[in-house]
Amino acid sequence: MQDNNTKKRREVGLIITLVVIVLALAALAVIGFLTVKPQPDTVQGQGDATEIRISGKLPGRVVTLYVEEGQQVHAGDTLVHIHSSLMDAKMEQATAMESAAAAANRKVDAGTRSQIIESAHDVYQQAQAASGIAQKTYQRMENLYAKGVISAQKRDEAKAAYDAAKAGENAAKSQWELAKSGAQSEDKQAAQAMVNVAKGGVREAGAMLEDSYLIAPCDGVITVVYPHESELIMTGAPVMTLQKQDVHAVFNVRENLLKNLSRGSKIKVHIPALDKDAEMTVYYVKDMGSYANWQATKATGSYDARTFEVKARPEKPIEGFLPGMSVIYLSTIKK
Repeated sequence: MQDNNTKKRREVGLIITLVVIVLALAALAVIGFLTVKPQPDTVQGQGDATEIRISGKLPGRVVTLYVEEGQQVHAGDTLVHIHSSLMDAKMEQATAMESAAAAANRKVDAGTRSQIIESAHDVYQQAQAASGIAQKTYQRMENLYAKGVISAQKRDEAKAAYDAAKAGENAAKSQWELAKSGAQSEDKQAAQAMVNVAKGGVREAGAMLEDSYLIAPCDGVITVVYPHESELIMTGAPVMTLQKQDVHAVFNVRENLLKNLSRGSKIKVHIPALDKDAEMTVYYVKDMGSYANWQATKATGSYDARTFEVKARPEKPIEGFLPGMSVIYLSTIKK
């Protein structure tokens, strides 16, 4: 009988203990719910900078690299020397073609040789003299025919001889004038066109050879150098990457957090690596596309939020701020 009472007391005590524990946990949960407030969403981004691929039109062999990775360069600095024996040969060929075309054009412009012109002029003078004699003979025959001294046949023969002499004079004159005028205008235009074509070939080869030395288009830092010296590169192949000195912050933001990050907004950020706060201005906001959606976790009561890329540049240069550093959005500065 005593054992049963003891057993019952133990069960009652266990139940009471469990009830106390449950009440204590419930009380802690209520206290936590009332006192602990959810932290606002943190918008974190990172530093970034514009990168430029340095490449050229000239295929060839890398002769000399004048810079190395991590080196600071300025606009106009020579970066690399590329040599192409093939383009050198093409330049020589184009130059020779230009010289040949120019010589042919000069020959056309010079016209007919003076000896040929003088010979044609002599022939014309002879034909002119013969025509004059034939004209006088025909006039005499015409007068004699009018007086009835000669027959009509003799007069007609003299007339035919005069006409033939006159035609010969005209032909000789045409030959003389043709010799004086030189080549035809079509020949001159064709010769000039060949000169222009040859000059175009020289300019094309020269444009290619201009890229035998690649220079920095702006100030920046060389981040990557792809080929080594003596390696061959193709047309348009990147030789190195130049990072501009325009370090800015990039954030990927859900659209429900975007209301204070419109273009032109001034924001306050924190850079943990520098333990420094800074002010920036938002200059770029763009939807990242459907692949960057934040999926809803509930079947109802929520929606899929799109992600936007937001870029902001510092109000003034931040010493030590490098691409890749974390940037924490703190607040939007009221105007």
